[in-house]
Amino acid sequence: MLRSVILAASRSSRMERLVETAPYTRGVVRRFVAGTTNTDALSVTRTLVDDGMTVSLDYLSEDTVTPEQAVAARDEYLALLAALATAGQTPAAEVSLKLSALGQGFDEQLAYEHARAICAAAVEAGTTVTLDMEDHTTIDSTLDTLVRLRHDYPSTGVALQAYLRRTESDCRELATVGSRVRLCKGAYREPESVAYQSMRDVNKSYVRCMNILMSGPGYPMVATHDSRLIAIGEDRARWFDRGADEFEFQMLYGIRPDEQARLAAEGYTVRLYLPYGTDWYGYLMRRIAERPSNLVFFARALTMKG
Repeated sequence: MLRSVILAASRSSRMERLVETAPYTRGVVRRFVAGTTNTDALSVTRTLVDDGMTVSLDYLSEDTVTPEQAVAARDEYLALLAALATAGQTPAAEVSLKLSALGQGFDEQLAYEHARAICAAAVEAGTTVTLDMEDHTTIDSTLDTLVRLRHDYPSTGVALQAYLRRTESDCRELATVGSRVRLCKGAYREPESVAYQSMRDVNKSYVRCMNILMSGPGYPMVATHDSRLIAIGEDRARWFDRGADEFEFQMLYGIRPDEQARLAAEGYTVRLYLPYGTDWYGYLMRRIAERPSNLVFFARALTMKG
């Protein structure tokens, strides 16, 4: 119930205005978001890499409705990749991108062309790209684009969401040589017809999907903050004789930093999903919905007086 309320709030313009104007909001957002510019993102990336982490950078641009906005999102990624290369932060830092930011909602071919330009720039910079997955209506389009991109850029990764009923099948299709797959639980509000509704069922699906990826010849990216699932991931890696360079754990920037440090200290590759940009509201609310305990921290900060 709480998760549904939070996800509804993520679409509320009134709530967005409240959060944007509340005292100390900037400090709260900085716990989860690197900042608003790629200069901010590079600064945080440098610190994280120096601490032994790897990074996946996401430019937050979720409301793209015109070709001009899609071009602006593409150009931001191109500038980011150039800056990462100049700063010597690749290959430890890759980029994640939502095809919706590149125009998928109104022109799938345009989104593909922009994504292709970003993949080419990533290769030039010495790093990779992972396609984020969004709500279930975009999955087929995103996977079709992935196939096209992998023709010339085979290292292109993709995220799959365990709460969707179709994901086991998608995992089987994508558990191939060289395939990079980020497995997460999922953060969008989806109907029961396409998604598991209880956390128990989502977790069981996650384990089934992880088994498929770990047993295959691809490169699994285990994206979770759940201690039990992390432990299962460690166990499955041992069971399938995967070395530290044959899979990785992924977590969100700002969530469970002690666990991130523990895993890195034990020799695992730990990649932090690091967003930046001015369109941080929807992202922030989905992160709170994924882990409602974050709501307490956030609410306290919003009610502080300056």
